[in-house]
Amino acid sequence: MAAYGLYSHIQSNRRRSIALLIGLFVLVYVLVYAGALAAEALSINADLDTLLQQAWIDFIAAAPFATIGTAIWVVIAYYFHQNMIDALTGGREVQRTDEPRLYNLLENLCISRGITTPKLKVMESNALNAFSTGMNEKQYAITITTGLLNRLDDAEVESVLGHELTHIRNGDVRMMVIAVVIAGVVSFFAELVFRLWFYSGFRYRGARSTRRGGGAGLAILIAVALLIVAYALSYIIRLALSRSREYLADAGSVELTENPDAMISALRKIEGRGELPGATSAVMEMCVDNPREGFGELFDTHPTVENRVAALVKFAGGHDCGPIALPEQPSADQQRPGGPWDAAEQTPQAPAGQASPSGPWGSPEQTSQTPASESAPGADAARNGSSSEIPGPWGPHRGS
Repeated sequence: MAAYGLYSHIQSNRRRSIALLIGLFVLVYVLVYAGALAAEALSINADLDTLLQQAWIDFIAAAPFATIGTAIWVVIAYYFHQNMIDALTGGREVQRTDEPRLYNLLENLCISRGITTPKLKVMESNALNAFSTGMNEKQYAITITTGLLNRLDDAEVESVLGHELTHIRNGDVRMMVIAVVIAGVVSFFAELVFRLWFYSGFRYRGARSTRRGGGAGLAILIAVALLIVAYALSYIIRLALSRSREYLADAGSVELTENPDAMISALRKIEGRGELPGATSAVMEMCVDNPREGFGELFDTHPTVENRVAALVKFAGGHDCGPIALPEQPSADQQRPGGPWDAAEQTPQAPAGQASPSGPWGSPEQTSQTPASESAPGADAARNGSSSEIPGPWGPHRGS
């Protein structure tokens, strides 16, 4: 299950990144030609062959400008994509003094493997999610929501950080950013062509309707088909982003933390709670989990949590705790503890007349008042120095 830094996967992602960039320019050229063909059909009265030839001449003239414009877009996205994502999500960079718990967890992981520590960003949201961005070591950043920090314990947060670090090391982040750039460029050009069409169409409709040859209507249909194909390809490009990257990132996290159960419980808590309000689909595709997906996984960018957990159980020896029901979301003015069970105010309220436990095994008062005969299984054996197995929340372990 060791996937962190898999050479073949990294090389594959590099090849895919280059192919995606080439595909970006091809899609832009298709859009430009479609726009030229539509413009000619709306402007001159000619047969289809003449319109196609004239549109090609227009395309040759416009291609250099389209190339320069796309290149400028790529450069801007390369240097400023993080600023654009932060503006969209509200992420803010934090230092050790701002988030000592989070910063120490990430730094310890990076030091243990000699990895350059990426920037840390926190997004104010009750959603439970995280994502990584960047094109090189100077740009890499991991963004985590406050909801995730509030409701996951240290081991689970560490697993999420390991997941994102693996995405960075394996080159998944770079490829996802390129895919976001492609979606943005194609959407921009498609919208531009559509606007020019409609404005030109309304302008010329009355004046040219009686003089337009039979080829004009067919030329417009061809142009529309090209637009639809280009736009659909920009969406289907996501299928080139193999969903295996999420399995590999989960495996890489387990290799980093040596704690498959923490990765499983983190996924179970995040499951169905990761919707980021206001975030685009491109941003959601970068996240640990994307709750917007459907259609029987045909176009999903993430495997289901069930499948990811099953893989961790099968190959990493983890224990599936099943779906987790979380307590009420703490208010914004409460401090973030080390985990959802570290503070009394975050513990689910016990029925009236019963003490509220401070953790999954009850409060210290409850523990001290429990008769020896009713203590946790294996406690007597542990006191006698034997190695009896003691059941824990993620499976049996041996007493010391």
